[in-house]
Amino acid sequence: MKNSTLKYGTYSFILKALTILAVITLISHVFGAYLDIINIGLIHIIPVVVVAIHGNMKATIFITLLSVVFFNFLYIPPLYSFNVHDELYLWSFGIFAAVGWIVTVQAKNLMKQTKQNELRESLLHIISHDLRTPLSTIHGTINLILSNSDMEKNSIKNLLEDINYASLRMKRLIANLLDSTRLSSGDINLKLEWCDFEDIVGVALEEFSQIQKDELLEIKIDEMGLFWGDNTLLTQLIINLFDNAFKYSKENTKIKLLIIHDKTFVKIKIFNKSDYINKVKLKNIFDKFYRFEDTNDISGSGIGLAICKSIVTLHGGTIKALSEDEGMLIEVRLPILKKAKLL
Repeated sequence: MKNSTLKYGTYSFILKALTILAVITLISHVFGAYLDIINIGLIHIIPVVVVAIHGNMKATIFITLLSVVFFNFLYIPPLYSFNVHDELYLWSFGIFAAVGWIVTVQAKNLMKQTKQNELRESLLHIISHDLRTPLSTIHGTINLILSNSDMEKNSIKNLLEDINYASLRMKRLIANLLDSTRLSSGDINLKLEWCDFEDIVGVALEEFSQIQKDELLEIKIDEMGLFWGDNTLLTQLIINLFDNAFKYSKENTKIKLLIIHDKTFVKIKIFNKSDYINKVKLKNIFDKFYRFEDTNDISGSGIGLAICKSIVTLHGGTIKALSEDEGMLIEVRLPILKKAKLL
């Protein structure tokens, strides 16, 4: 049922074009005595254009052929046949196809340009907002320390923790931008080696403040052997999963990380308490630059989970997000392709 609704939404413009074609046919029959063949031909191009502006070449070809068939069968002598005695009409059919092709190509180019503009705007937003915010925190805090020479050590320690936290945010964001560019290029080879998930989690945790690690995390890792994968990318996967959970979890609630070992795969589950998230948002959560509409007060670029999906896919695994137990659960499954030989 869900897939049928999705297909209807995606190809509703074809139904619109078919409706227009039916209306045009009715109008042409009713007012046929007042319209010459050129006028009828021109209005039969309308459904072709309606579909072509969506940039879908297959749909354009389908509607073009249908419009030509209607035009030929109903209005080209001899009527109610597919015979054509005049070369002029063959040229007319060619014009139908040419118009559909030109509009489709232009529409695809326009959509590509629009997408590039959206990506550019997203990157500008990251640079102008998400990088500026932690940088402003660092600059302001340092000025505060420098202008108060008699500040207590405990206060200075807290301010230095703020600087450390802001610098780690900047580091993660820059790393994500670089990783996103590298993964999007498609020209990447995994540097496969034996990896230890306990070490990976430990390294990942170094990217976060001590307060987050001490107070908000609950981690359980099954005893397991080494995993054959890209250590650097798997570390970035855990970092981004943690980062997303910290951003969207409710205040003063635990974030739970569970890494389960099975005979054929490793399952990574991370859960955080959050407001209810519907299925549509959960499906789009792994799209690049996608952010929830009601989270403008939360810093982020919208590329962290997209990078997670790319890393998991490169390892032949799957990733999904679920609304569960008054929160969000992200579950990763990585196939075990090779087992370490113990001496």
